[in-house]
Formats: sequence, C-alpha cells, structure tokens
Amino acid sequence: MSYTQYTRKIALIDCNSFYVSCERLFNPKIRKKPVVVLSNNDGCIISRSNEAKALGIKMGEPYFKEKDVIIKNNVQVFSSNYSLYGDISRRVMRTLKRFNSDIEIYSIDEAFLDLSNFSDNEVQNIGHEIRSIVLKWTGIPTSIGIAKTKTLSKVANHIAKKKQSGVVSLIGIKNIDSILEKVKINDVWGVGKQITKFYQQNGIYNAKQLKNKSNTWIKKSSNVLSSRTAMELKGIPCINLETTNSKRKSCVVSRSFGQRVENFQELKEAIAGYSLNASEKIRSEYLVTKSITVFIRTSPFQNNYGFYSNSKTIDLPIATNNSIEIVKASLNALEAIFKNGYRYQKAGVILSHLSDSINSKNLFSSERDEKINNLMKSIDSTNYKYGRSTLSLASAGVHKRWKSRRQHYSKIDTADFYSLPKIKVI
Repeated sequence: MSYTQYTRKIALIDCNSFYVSCERLFNPKIRKKPVVVLSNNDGCIISRSNEAKALGIKMGEPYFKEKDVIIKNNVQVFSSNYSLYGDISRRVMRTLKRFNSDIEIYSIDEAFLDLSNFSDNEVQNIGHEIRSIVLKWTGIPTSIGIAKTKTLSKVANHIAKKKQSGVVSLIGIKNIDSILEKVKINDVWGVGKQITKFYQQNGIYNAKQLKNKSNTWIKKSSNVLSSRTAMELKGIPCINLETTNSKRKSCVVSRSFGQRVENFQELKEAIAGYSLNASEKIRSEYLVTKSITVFIRTSPFQNNYGFYSNSKTIDLPIATNNSIEIVKASLNALEAIFKNGYRYQKAGVILSHLSDSINSKNLFSSERDEKINNLMKSIDSTNYKYGRSTLSLASAGVHKRWKSRRQHYSKIDTADFYSLPKIKVI
C-alpha cells in the first residue's frame, strides 16, 4: 500500500443527546416523546431529545422558563442521574477501544479515536460499523465525524448530527471549502465567545474564511492556539491525541443545596458526606491526598441575608485516603470558617496534592494502617455492591434535608442490582 492510502485519520464519536439516551435505555415508553434532563437541583435544561428541540426548548435554559411549554406538550422531565450516565459512558468507551486502544476520552459523551490503521477506502464503512456496534452493545445512538485532524473531525461530526446516516468522512475530499463555508465561526472547535467577536470584527464569519486567512496575520493578531486551529482546518495536524490517562491532580466534590442551610449540624453532615465521596473516588484510582480544602458560600443574590464566602485548607502530616481521617480534617476546617446567621447555598471539599498510594508508605506505617486499608476496601466493596452510602459514617447524617432537589429522578442505578427496572412476564 502507498503512504497516501494510510494518512492520519481521526474519528470523533459523539453520543446523541446522551443523558436523554441513557434515560430512554430503561424506559421504552419515552423513545419517541419529547424528553429533557435537568441539572443539579433541577435548575437548568442540560439535555434535550430531538422532539424537545423541535418544540423550541433551549439548551441551558432555566427549567421554570420552559415549564409552560413542557406542560403544554407533555414533555417528559428527568433529574440528572450521574451514576447512571457515568456507567453507560464507561460501556461506550470500552466498546470503542475494540477498534483501537489509541483513544482520547474527551468528555462523558465524546471520544477521539485513531483510525489511521484503516485505508482511505475503508474508513467510511468503519464509521458505520462503529456506530452500529455501539448502538447494539450499549443502546446509545452516536454521530461520527472522520477527518485528518481533530478540528476537522469536529466539523465532520457537526455535519453528521444532521444526517440520517450519522457518519460523515472528509477523508479523500481534496477541496473542503464548500463544506467549511457552511460552518459558522462560533461552531469551530476551540473558538470561544471573545475570539468569535474578534474574528467577526475582522470579517471572518465562517470556517472557510479562517482556514484561508494568512497564518502570519492570525499569529500576529491572536495567539498560537488560533494558529493551530487554522492549520488544522487546512488539514495539517497540530493537536495530538491525548491517549495516556494521566493521574488527576485534585478531586472536587461540591453541591448546591436543595434548600438553604443555616445550622452547623446540617452543614457538617454535607461536608462529611462530600469528604466520604471524595475519599472513595481517590481510593478507586489508588491515590492519597496531602491537602484538604473546605469551602462554603451563600447565594450572592439573597440581599436580605448578606453574602458570605470562605475556605480553609489543612495540610496533612502524612498523605492518606482514609475516609475517617479526611472527614475529621474536613470538619475541623469547617469549624474554622462557619459563621452563624447566614443561609448557605453551596459547600464543597477539595482533595489536592494527590500522589500514588503505592508509594505512600513511610517509616511511620504500621499494622494499624494495614487494618485501616482493609476496612476502607470492605466499605468500598460493600457500597459498590449495594449502592453508594450503604456503609457510611454517622457524621454524614441520615435524613439529609439539604440534599439537591431531584423531583424527577428516575432512580435507576446500574451499579445496584436491586435498583434495576423490573420486567413482568405475562
């Protein structure tokens, strides 16, 4: 085979209306109906089915603003169920790795996949095969764009979303100016609001105009990132696939409360719960933390009660992922910043200075540490089997009136056998 038949080919696989698609997996009755999924505290619309889009329901719009349209058209509404979405996402990504292990998981519902090992003539059919297998194995519909660069694959994906086939390849097309001309400049990957305004002020309104603009002018007038984007639109790869899963540097768990919190006990329960959640996350990645930050704040819009925001960081003498120690340190930090007389809207815990737990043993390690590690493993395995918070600490509370509003929660948890939908056999 000649070199030209095996040029660089990057596919962008994007799950269609991902959160909606996850809810539809276990609820066939809503497959053809308008559906929306809401953000934390049922605040804003963060996912819409095509039927909901056709009704004019906007992405990111506050739920209360669209409520009349939703009720009038019998739109199905769901609170976000991130444990479900995370599990389905992992299934999709594992399926994609069947085609190539060189994959960059870009977000919960998007991934870049290297298809350079396939010939130019094969790549379109491979795209259809990927789409078919992902749908068959996970139940999630996707759109796939294939091109020589990541930026062009984003363009191809943008077009694929509007096509019934769901797959668009720009490989082998010598002149793509007619395609790029239809892509608005603000729809180009990497072009934000501010740079969009700058481009429009200089007569650049679409991807074709940016591609054909002098690279010298772009570098002089903008920055290196803009230059890379323009080069990628020309078909010259400038942005590499980030296929290595680097260890995270920090872990944040924070929530807005379902109702304002005024007393210390309820705030204490929230911080303890967030600390347990964060501890479990870093243990799952074999990490330990050396620094814990707790933050609390009120709403900036409640003028009658005043605004208060504060944080406290505690450096631990020895790095740990022990839930008990992390909760204790977090509550000490909370005591240092809590003030009476305020109605708190949000709180959170940040674990930073993370490192590998394998290398965390030191001169002070003992048999007690081994017992603690075994205890944490037992807690994690129990919670994995029976659902999060099956085993917890008393300090995390029971009733949790402060929890985020989830009035439309589907209650499906694929990590908990007893939470799966039941089918009646007649």
